[in-house]
Amino acid sequence: MCIPALEGFKNREGMHIVVFYPDGGVSAVQERQMTTTDGINTHVVAVKGNFDQCQAAVKRMFAQDTLKEQLKEKNIIFSSANSINWGRLLPQIVYYYWAYLQAVEQGKITPGSTMNVVVPTGNFGNLLAAYYAKRMGLPIGHIISASNKNNVLVDFFSTGVYQSQRDFFQTISPSMDILVSSNFERFLYEMSGRDAQKIQNWYDSSNQGTFTADPFTLQQCQDTVYAGWADEDETLETISRSYKAYQYVFDPHTAVAMKVYEDYLAATNDQTFTVIASTASPFKFASSVLTGLEGEKTKSWKDEWEALDYLSQLTGWKIPMGLQGLDKKPAKTVEVCVPEGIAEVLQRMFI
Repeated sequence: MCIPALEGFKNREGMHIVVFYPDGGVSAVQERQMTTTDGINTHVVAVKGNFDQCQAAVKRMFAQDTLKEQLKEKNIIFSSANSINWGRLLPQIVYYYWAYLQAVEQGKITPGSTMNVVVPTGNFGNLLAAYYAKRMGLPIGHIISASNKNNVLVDFFSTGVYQSQRDFFQTISPSMDILVSSNFERFLYEMSGRDAQKIQNWYDSSNQGTFTADPFTLQQCQDTVYAGWADEDETLETISRSYKAYQYVFDPHTAVAMKVYEDYLAATNDQTFTVIASTASPFKFASSVLTGLEGEKTKSWKDEWEALDYLSQLTGWKIPMGLQGLDKKPAKTVEVCVPEGIAEVLQRMFI
């Protein structure tokens, strides 16, 4: 989301956009997309921490009345472009209606028939959007949640215990490297019968990221979502096998979804027409994709930029326009801070 936000808001009068991203927690191509976005009002900051630490710091910042007053004195108000902001979910709901209409148009299903969806998830926003689409009347059957090795959600759906204080893994599907999913709190609110006090108690800081759902809420969750996960080797193997079978190149996030769907199919034999939400261009993660297609031992590219060209040559797919020549574009100087320093960065920029 950060790259479209940078492009969408650059040089907009009366607006500034600051992107905070985990240092080392995105691919080289993703980072270069951010740092080469031109615009006098765009700012990029690398945070020495993971996504959870970045997001927690931003949430704390939103709760700081002093900072908000300081910004207000400068006629500045701030908001979030990621799914902390409920407005992010609204357009995502449309995805599922569009997918359903396309399936009807292509003769995959008849109007009114049920469709399942598989969503590779980290912050749970896209999956929550699927749930709201279903609540709005779209005939979605099962919503299948796909996680990588950071499988805190899978454990919750199995046991009812949410335990975010665990080992954090940096994986080849970095957008899913999240242990504290902000939209999962919203999902639990819905599943609990909208019991706000109960959810607040679960997420109380004294619980240190651990709580146990009551049987009613857990049953509602399990009736609504099937959860599975794939490790790194399974993800790479899925990239290779799926390309051979379908001549379709999965990025590492979508490959996780594909593997989880295959596991779901094997476990349930549910033949309902299913849409897998494809996450990103494989060229954003070209080295990982090539490792899946050819294996590490046959590596014939020296860096991410050679990997882009090689992936294009190997598959016949064109490099997306927005990723072409990124290594040649002038890049902004990236400021680096610790999570606790995010508010200070904003103060220095705008106050």
